[in-house]
Parts: sequence; C-alpha cells; structure tokens
Amino acid sequence: MGNRVSVSLSSLQSYGDVPSVIDHCRATLPPARGPVSEWVSSTLSRPPGRCFAVPEAEDDPFLGDDSALALYLLYELHYRGIAGVDDEWEWAPQLLAARAEIERRVLDRLRDAVPQQDEVDDVVGKLQALIDDDQGPGLSRFCEHDATWEQMREVCMHRSAWQLKEADPHTWALPRLGGRPKAALAEIQRGEYGNGVERDVHQHLYALTLALMGLDTRYGFYLPQLPGVTLATVNLASLFGLHRSWLPAMVGHLAAFEMSSVAPMAAYSAALRRLEAPQDACHFFDVHVVADAHHERVAAEDLVGGLIGQQPASAPMILWGAEVLMWSEREFATHVLTAWRDGQSSLLRAAAPEHMEIPEAALV
Repeated sequence: MGNRVSVSLSSLQSYGDVPSVIDHCRATLPPARGPVSEWVSSTLSRPPGRCFAVPEAEDDPFLGDDSALALYLLYELHYRGIAGVDDEWEWAPQLLAARAEIERRVLDRLRDAVPQQDEVDDVVGKLQALIDDDQGPGLSRFCEHDATWEQMREVCMHRSAWQLKEADPHTWALPRLGGRPKAALAEIQRGEYGNGVERDVHQHLYALTLALMGLDTRYGFYLPQLPGVTLATVNLASLFGLHRSWLPAMVGHLAAFEMSSVAPMAAYSAALRRLEAPQDACHFFDVHVVADAHHERVAAEDLVGGLIGQQPASAPMILWGAEVLMWSEREFATHVLTAWRDGQSSLLRAAAPEHMEIPEAALV
C-alpha cells in the first residue's frame, strides 16, 4: 500500500485564494451501479492488456446511472486519470474498442431522441431561435425564487462534475480548427481559463463557491452521488470533444452553451444572494454573466459563422450538437425538479465521506 494523505475540506475562503494540490487530485473509482460500470471498474483494476467484451446495458445507454458512470470513467482516462489505474489503459486498443461500442449505444439513443436534420440554412438564426424558444422546466428560475440552501448545495454538487473541468472538453477542438473559428474558440477559452491568471480560472472560482457553501472542492469527490442524468451532460461534451468526426457538433454544443448561459448564471447568483451566501460565493456566476454576454456573440458570429464559411456542409451537425445539449439539460433539470417536488434528494444515496484519505497516486 502506498502512503496516504489525510485531508479535510478546502481552506478556500475568499476571492484570490486558489485550490491546493489536494483539490487537483485524481478521481477514485466509485462503487459500480450495474454490469457496465462493474465491467469498467474490474477492467481498470487490472494491469493493461486484454479485456472482456462490454456487457449489454440494463438501463438508458445515455442517461442511465450505470451506463453514464461507465462512460464517464472511460473518458476520465483522457483527463486527469483515475487513482490506482495504470495510465497505459488510456490508449489500450481493446479498451478503446469496447468504449466505441458504448459510444455507439449512446449515439443511437441521442439520434432517437433528437433526429438530425438533412439540410439547415441560417444556422446562427436557428441557434438563437432554439435558445429563445426553449420551454425547459426552468431549474435556474426555481432556484432564483424558491430553492432552499440545501437545494442550492445539491445543484452545486451536481454541477461540480462539469464546472471543475469547465472548458476542458471544448479545448480539444482547438487543433482541429483553423482561421476565424480557431481564433474565436481561443478567445472564448482564454476567458474560461482566467486570461492566464490562476485565481480567475473559472474552475477555481467554482471551487471557491463550493468551499463557501460548505462543500468539498476536490476534483471528482462527489462522483459517487451524481446520477446518470448529471454525468450524461459531461459525457456529451467529452464525446464530441474526443472525436474529430464530431467537431461540428462540438461547435454547436459550445455555441448553445454560451448563448444560453447568461440568464441562468444571473439566476443562480440571485439565488445565493437571496439565501445570504457570502459575496465571493456568487463571484463565479457573476463573472459568467459578464463574460458570456461577450462569448455568446463570439460563439455565434465567429465560431459558428466562421466554420460555416469554411465548411457549409457542417451546418446540420452544428445545429444537432446544440439541440442535443438543450435536450440533455432539460432531462437534467426535469430530474432535479421532479425529485424536489416529491420531497426527495436529487442525488444518489451513496454518500461521499466528509473526510477521506487520498492515496498519493491520486495527486497530479
């Protein structure tokens, strides 16, 4: 057994503080939730090499608790890795082949839920109409006016899977773009990464929000409690980001993300102020209100418009990527609000410990 480091909640207290080495630790393998995640866990616990065929899913291949966790863990090999898992698994041919089978199931599910159009004109206009006409359940609006402190903590725990790796999946698109869309994406990503200032990296600002709400700031800490519908929102970006063939869908995903962000971010900030949270807990959301008001124009006009100018045939996939994002976010919001309406937590029952020992292998 390797040495272990005993840690507790983050010491982040105010804007300007930055996460510690412990906050950047690797995720650890969570308990399996079914045959697919059990297959992933047992495979990654062995030395790299051959692996058995991936079993059939018993749940929704995209939104299900078992299937979404399995794919999330496989994708995590391309981010920071997983504590105790040999890094050679990242590019092991048999594991990649098995992951491709899981991805095929996911794509079949997505195409069934959101059919892709054969031809699309005026993509920017249709993207704006998609955002303006969204009739989703309004999670951010509910939080603004009605959510309790514990419910806001739940939302922040859900979003930790995305916000602590915010922008990273979209960055994979940079080397695949050229000219105007590449410059547009670089401008957006520079803002997401704090314009080169460590304290202002959006991932770090979110960690501060977590800390000031009494939550754990460690990367991957709440993974055991996050349902499939939450992990699916992250898996979608990873799927598009990792595959060059899905580059237009990634562009549409990011554009819709930026174009639909300002109002929800303002609502979450207002919710925290209503609940008398510390001012610095709101900073993450306030920064996005300002930044995304600019980013939405860059994403629509220069990123999407630039790619359409270079590759007109990419239009249907760009719009589809945006539509799938909006659909997955509606599924997530519906899950959370339905659980709250029924007087239940929207998180899984598996509890993350308040204090835990982290193996040195988890540190990056």
